[in-house]
Amino acid sequence: MMPKIQLGSSGLEIARVGLGTVKFGRNQGVKYPAPFELPTDREIQALLSHAETLGINLLDTAPAYGTSEERLGKLLSHRHHWILCTKVGEDYINGQSHFDFSAKAIQQSVERSLRRLKTDYLDIVLVHSDGDDVRLIKEEMVFETLAKLKQKGMLRAYGMSTKTVDGGMLAVDHSDVVMVTHNLLYTDEQSVIAYASQKQKGVLIKKAFASGHLEKMPGSDPVMASLKFIFSEKGVSGVITGTLQKTHLEHTVRCATTFFS
Repeated sequence: MMPKIQLGSSGLEIARVGLGTVKFGRNQGVKYPAPFELPTDREIQALLSHAETLGINLLDTAPAYGTSEERLGKLLSHRHHWILCTKVGEDYINGQSHFDFSAKAIQQSVERSLRRLKTDYLDIVLVHSDGDDVRLIKEEMVFETLAKLKQKGMLRAYGMSTKTVDGGMLAVDHSDVVMVTHNLLYTDEQSVIAYASQKQKGVLIKKAFASGHLEKMPGSDPVMASLKFIFSEKGVSGVITGTLQKTHLEHTVRCATTFFS
């Protein structure tokens, strides 16, 4: 069974591997090495059921992931089992990203995600950064907005999916959880992971397998190698993997489990 861990001091307990759902709702403007068709409802339902069987309880989605939220809301069962993580700040409309980090837009985005996901609370809400992390935190005051929504019971924890080291450090100081990029090909944000560990804040890893590009690297098992590398950082709470393949998901869980058995 997939081992679980407390997500920093948020009070949430997550499996070490979470399922990313970009591919549930968007196949345009993504950086995967090969094109793919969006899955059918039946395929998504089967994958979610399999993920639950494997012990996965964290699902990562976003308004920028096309129809991902709506499809999850329609197909997800056993709401009590799942930790739902979505985002605010970025929308993907007619093939283009649109950003709005105002307090009004953030609240409207959270309310819309609640409707789409057919739930009365969100477990985690992350700011979907446009790359200007520090300005969003200091000038747009995105965390103040999310803190108010947390007080209203609309969400249980909040943070940022960051793109800079400085932004990651600030997110650790002012929120519950940070989502950073860390893999065998990119280690610039390692200092954020270490700082989060020191501050007892949750850390989720995105692009753990370099969006599929690790498969081009020589070696017997890029998934095992990457997870070993990532989980050697003691501040890492969990890894998000975006896959549509049951076998890939099983293999990722099996590899991760070996480090915590």
